[in-house]
Amino acid sequence: MNSTYRGRFAPSPTGPLHFGSLVAAVASYLDARSRGGEWLVRIEDLDPPRVVRGAADEILRALEACGMQWDGAIICQSARFDAYHAALHRLRALGKVYPCACSRREIGDSAVSGIEGPVYPGTCRNGIADGKVARAQRIDTRGASIAFDDAVQGRIQQNLETDIGDFVQYRADHVFAYQLAVAVDDAGQGITDIVRGADLLDSTPRQIYLQQLLGFPTPRYAHVPVAVNAAGEKLSKQTRAAAIDAQRPLPALLAALHFLGQNPPRDLGTANIAALWDWAIANWNIEHVPRCRAMERREA
Repeated sequence: MNSTYRGRFAPSPTGPLHFGSLVAAVASYLDARSRGGEWLVRIEDLDPPRVVRGAADEILRALEACGMQWDGAIICQSARFDAYHAALHRLRALGKVYPCACSRREIGDSAVSGIEGPVYPGTCRNGIADGKVARAQRIDTRGASIAFDDAVQGRIQQNLETDIGDFVQYRADHVFAYQLAVAVDDAGQGITDIVRGADLLDSTPRQIYLQQLLGFPTPRYAHVPVAVNAAGEKLSKQTRAAAIDAQRPLPALLAALHFLGQNPPRDLGTANIAALWDWAIANWNIEHVPRCRAMERREA
């Protein structure tokens, strides 16, 4: 096994494994196994209101039914709050984190639009106004310009201050922010390569910025197209994406390989799961993955 490669699949337990999630799992699994690397699974149950009871176990059973074997123990973000708190304390000690008293409405009324909604204008950078109470903790992004080369999407560059603004690290509802948790967890697990859906592409510069501030190494990235329905909506629980049939996983796996541009031979349709993975691992080529952010599902 190649100890210099460590990848991961990190689903949120908001529902069962569907085709869109399967594509990300297959891509990350193949990239790891084709290079003799490790493949870890992490459950991103950071946001309690979004977690569906039993969904994590259902996702793991679906991965097993698909013949995807992970390395090491399953890590859950809900057990990692001490690590996130320590990282937040380090950022505060660096003078990069400050309390913010602004409501969403106040931000929306005074902010310009960025790539993911209103860009926080830095209202509380120099202190909270009299009579206000801190709601969240934000990170100062002044002067932060991040660029990286994505193995699928190419060169990505983002000016955090103007494109995103000072983003939240600890939310008003006392939940650690996704960006902080992911940066801490990837470093803690020694992740070297991240292969995931392109819906997270715009998040990557924020995670790299946090890695740099915290002294963490930056993994290599590859963002594969997101599967969308005929209306252009990302497949998800909200768009009623069907769960993967754990009793008949082969058709979904073949469809995922086609979606990823791997063009498996027709005879794999009558093969077993082990034969499919043997072929897929031996023939995986990330250069064949379509270089777009979203794509409608193709049938095998």
